[in-house]
Amino acid sequence: MEFRVEFYETGAGGCPVRDFLDELKSSDPDDFTAVMAGLSKLRNREYHREPLCKALGNGLYELRHVGKLNTRVLWFFVKNRRIIAVHGIRNKGRAIPVHDIKRASKRMRDWHKRARDEKNKF
Repeated sequence: MEFRVEFYETGAGGCPVRDFLDELKSSDPDDFTAVMAGLSKLRNREYHREPLCKALGNGLYELRHVGKLNTRVLWFFVKNRRIIAVHGIRNKGRAIPVHDIKRASKRMRDWHKRARDEKNKF
């Protein structure tokens, strides 16, 4: 069985990862192509480890691409073999800035809260 990769949407309907990818596509088409290939590989469990992915802790993982700048998409697992991508970044360093990890964690908590709220409606 394959995993399904989905993008987090805000309560207002925004999609931060799609926005990030749209910007990446126009600014660096080669890195965009590589990141999209990496997201496609996430459907297969054998790619959920290094060098493509790395656990960040607290349920978050990173999809990694090294290019002109390091490009990362932060994501987490949910039930039914689903992966939710919540945040994208580019930076020169190896470490992910703390504020980006906090932003991804906040989006993950928001996704879980809204999923629980939706489930409790019925």
